[in-house]
Amino acid sequence: MKTFSDVYQTLRRKNRGQYALLSACLFFSVLLISAYASVMRSPMVMSTLPEGGDSRKQVMMIFVLAVIGCGVFSLYAATLFFRQKSRDTGIFLALGASRRLVERQLMRELVLLSTVSCVAGIVLSFPVVYVIWQAFRLFIVDTAEMRLTFNLQALVIPIVFAAVMVGILILLGYRSIRRVNIIDIIHESHKSEPIHAVPRWYGPVGIVLMIGGGLFGYLTPSFAVLFLHWYMPEGLSAVFYLPALIGMYMILLHTVVNGWRRKRHGYRDLIATSQMKFQGRQTVQNLLIMSLLIAGAYFGTFYIPSTMIGALRSYDAREIDYLYHFRNDQDIPQENKVRQMADDYAVTITDWEQTEMIRLAVDGTEGIETDNGAMGVTYETVYFNPVQSNLFLSASSYTALTGQDVELPRGTLGAIYTAGGEDKYAFNEPPTVVTNMLSGKTLTITNVRQLTNDALVGHYVMNDIDYDEMRVGLTDEWIEKLCAFNVENCDETYDFGKALLYDIIDHSGSEVEIVDAWDPVRKRIAESRGEAYVMDPEHLAENHLSVIDYDQRDSSAFRLYWQYMPSFRVVDKADFIKTLAVFLMLFLFIAIVCFAAVFIIAFTRSMTLAITGKRLYDDLRHLGASNAYLYSTVRSQLRRVFLTPAVIGTGLISAFYTMILYFNDNQLSVDELLGMLACAAIIVAISALFYAFYRMTLKRACATLDIRTK
Repeated sequence: MKTFSDVYQTLRRKNRGQYALLSACLFFSVLLISAYASVMRSPMVMSTLPEGGDSRKQVMMIFVLAVIGCGVFSLYAATLFFRQKSRDTGIFLALGASRRLVERQLMRELVLLSTVSCVAGIVLSFPVVYVIWQAFRLFIVDTAEMRLTFNLQALVIPIVFAAVMVGILILLGYRSIRRVNIIDIIHESHKSEPIHAVPRWYGPVGIVLMIGGGLFGYLTPSFAVLFLHWYMPEGLSAVFYLPALIGMYMILLHTVVNGWRRKRHGYRDLIATSQMKFQGRQTVQNLLIMSLLIAGAYFGTFYIPSTMIGALRSYDAREIDYLYHFRNDQDIPQENKVRQMADDYAVTITDWEQTEMIRLAVDGTEGIETDNGAMGVTYETVYFNPVQSNLFLSASSYTALTGQDVELPRGTLGAIYTAGGEDKYAFNEPPTVVTNMLSGKTLTITNVRQLTNDALVGHYVMNDIDYDEMRVGLTDEWIEKLCAFNVENCDETYDFGKALLYDIIDHSGSEVEIVDAWDPVRKRIAESRGEAYVMDPEHLAENHLSVIDYDQRDSSAFRLYWQYMPSFRVVDKADFIKTLAVFLMLFLFIAIVCFAAVFIIAFTRSMTLAITGKRLYDDLRHLGASNAYLYSTVRSQLRRVFLTPAVIGTGLISAFYTMILYFNDNQLSVDELLGMLACAAIIVAISALFYAFYRMTLKRACATLDIRTK
């Protein structure tokens, strides 16, 4: 070796493990972020998740957790790399090499290593996503809507993430070279980041802060909306969760430093506890990120059973097998045509009811919003008459459809809720005035009673005489027919139901190719103000929101949002997975990405603890420590790395999810309780997988330390 470059290359070969670790961390971080972004920003997902909807907010929330987790993970790997690299740097400086020379060599290899790793992560993310998504389509659900296409704009996110990581890596490398004291540089690799004494009260206080912070963060935005008439900016609302984050950090500190069990022979864990303390700061940071990622991953998996169980049970609870409605100006198949089609499919219709509904305007209040820029949006509640429309049945029609006798005095309405009697989204508020928008006739409402029927949720029922009077002057656009019938062996009539569904769609005109939120009264109000009605199809398309398209009749957007979507029990139940395919697959993909990040971080942290403690374990072995004691010490350290974030992340998201379900309607329904049991089963299954991965990592760490495993 005649030049510094030769020496540098030799040292690089000797320390290739350090380079491999940093490269792998950067590669996997960018790969995960790029994979997540490519799915999240794909046209398929963007067209399905409504702008501003809860599903999109949940996806973004978990994505932020993934970015933070992968970012901290990469920074940790970079810090570890430079700590180990400092010895080589110090040797070069001690041999007389100039800082500029060492800096040039280091920067050259840093730029090359980080760029290649990040580019490889971005490039390989596309085939990884494609393979995973095709596996979903092969083993779970396959629809035309599930064809995944990539949006090149999604590349911006991983490119920015990679650029930030490369920039930070270069800055850390530059700082490591610019140290003044060569001795400090040489001993940098032996430095630790210990955590000093942590009071034992950190544990219980941390639990209180985590629980209280979760409640505070979740309830504060609702309090602001209800009492302050203020919609907080999304970033500001996240601030109120800080006590929970602080509490989690305190719990982790207490766990790493003190542990939770007061042992009579505490010296038995002296080595493991001391080792954890010496690397305490980095350990706690990694455990915090793992806890958050585990919580985010479980949140994604919980969406699937909680949605499926409630929906499947609701299908079985329906009182009517087949139900559909349509405007009078539409040429939709009615009784004779349906019975003929049923005969063609050998289906027996046991009963048939066909009635009429009218669309009338109702009064109510609406929030007039004021955009305050960075301070968020405030609103003022203003009374309007009319404010929107609703569909109304006569009392006799309701009795014919449901078999429920209902007596409604004149001026009284019945509001139809679910069988449980609770559906906060069925109605905004009880109306006091009902208006015929064409004749101008009004009806004063003195009382609104609660009725229950799962098939007719969201409709009003009125006295027969009031109904006949309010109907006068309405045209076919404001009158609808409602057809309901039952069949023998409903579960065996899927082909008939699908054919009838397609026939209804084929006979529906473009004027009813609208989303369920489209309202003729709101449209008139908007036009009277000289404003565009945002729910018109052309304006939905301009805002990149879901648009109803008869050619996409099997898509999630069509099945979920078409205003005249029929309610056929057998079809809805059989096609449930297809209807929610994008949602289910998206959240499942998110869970896979987050759990993959957790496994990578846990493995890297565990192997780092093993490698940095190798000299200590050799000394203990020479001092007479048995293999069993050494194995117990390693197991104690790795158990904390795996068990602590698993318990905290799982407990945190379980409590948070339960809180969400409860505060939705201040109760836990049977469907929600069953969904929670299914979520518990998922936790057990994933915990078993996590334990198996822990055992594999433990064996790998013991092999590195020359410790025999049991």
